[in-house]
Amino acid sequence: MGNAEKGSGVYDNRMSDPLTRRTDRNRRLAIQQWDRKCLHGYQCERLSQLLAAILPENRLYSSKLAGMGTSVSSIDELNSFPYTTKQELNGSAEGAIEDATAAEGRAAENDFARNLTWPVERYIRFHRTSGTQGRPMIVLDTADDWQWWMEAWQYVLDAAELTKADRVVMAFSFGPFIGFWSAFDAVKERGALVAPTGAMSSVARLELIFSIDATVVFCTPSYALHLIEVAEQQQLDLRKSGVRKIIVAGEPGGSIPAVRDRIEAGFDARVIDHSGATEVGPWGFANEQGTGILVNEAQFIAQFQSIETDQPASEGELSELVLTTLGRTGCPVIRYRTGDLVRPSWSHESESGFVLLEGGVLGRTDDMMIIRGVNVFPTSIEQILRGFPEVDEFRMTAFKESAMDRLKIEVEDRANDPDRIAKALQSRLSLRIEVSAVASGSLPRFEAKGKRFVDRRES
Repeated sequence: MGNAEKGSGVYDNRMSDPLTRRTDRNRRLAIQQWDRKCLHGYQCERLSQLLAAILPENRLYSSKLAGMGTSVSSIDELNSFPYTTKQELNGSAEGAIEDATAAEGRAAENDFARNLTWPVERYIRFHRTSGTQGRPMIVLDTADDWQWWMEAWQYVLDAAELTKADRVVMAFSFGPFIGFWSAFDAVKERGALVAPTGAMSSVARLELIFSIDATVVFCTPSYALHLIEVAEQQQLDLRKSGVRKIIVAGEPGGSIPAVRDRIEAGFDARVIDHSGATEVGPWGFANEQGTGILVNEAQFIAQFQSIETDQPASEGELSELVLTTLGRTGCPVIRYRTGDLVRPSWSHESESGFVLLEGGVLGRTDDMMIIRGVNVFPTSIEQILRGFPEVDEFRMTAFKESAMDRLKIEVEDRANDPDRIAKALQSRLSLRIEVSAVASGSLPRFEAKGKRFVDRRES
């Protein structure tokens, strides 16, 4: 990397070549060692290039950034840019840009994302958000955008130390949800053997894992737990399979210690967490200790807004993650409020110098509950529930009672003793929460994002 070493304050322009970044692990490692000044200079250059590429063609940002120019010389300048919200992207925000009659090939109608830069004919990839937060939204990518996805995914694969010798099973349905579509192509570019599983049953997927002697499995944390459960029912010992790495995404479980420990024990394999979103891209990967998520600051600018003050957050402060993409010109997001709750750390002990989100994504801004004055997140409760090995599955339901947030929990508990769980919740959270046992197998299992939190506070 020449002079681009930590503390040098300079960077190599060759890093802007997608093929170089995607295939050269040493360069990806080098950028993670730059000091903040060097990194910010690189991000400013890439952001300026992005703005020059999308303006004025991108109708959403042409309006939002009117009169602001395309050159950014300091990261602080980004604070003057307006936020982007999901409501703007899906057209549900008041005043959202929506002019279907002035088509010019652009998709403002139907459920297409409003931040498309080019005519639809220029796009080659169709994906749709999961719909867990509002109605599903169609997001498109150009060929160049898809290569950017590949490039960003290589940081995740670096963290997993994935090589050409690995045999990879994608335990995913491959529908229109982005899921592991991009991971599939990224692994293929890495040169490893990759097997899709489509509509296979869990039993068939387990048989495939053993038959090809798979070394890596991609799935959600929920589905990893489900595979362990099904394997036990089939009297299969996953610890005797060749699987040594489980790369998870789609929900926070991979950075929840109790969830991670249960998956690692069931497979005798290491869990590598990853974070991304259809409308944003693959923005994070696990640190080597498995204690959190590193934001890929080579491809994204991360900002943090304090939940308490709505001002820039300080070290370790509970905040909302705000992201700007640096290489997705066909469907960019600038200062996008992700809704993810995190605690940023710049002074961590990970080898990478990228900002670390301690504990990964802690929850969603719209999932946070205030019960008798205590901030409660579903992930905090899941950490406690997964500490009981007899609890196979659970469901949390939030509701209003006299204008106050309340919570009840149902558990499939082989010990049939929900009182001990309620006592643990009271001890750890200083809250009395109703816990009831339900019949084994009565709660849903999940292949994609787990939906264990039911929010009925607005109903």
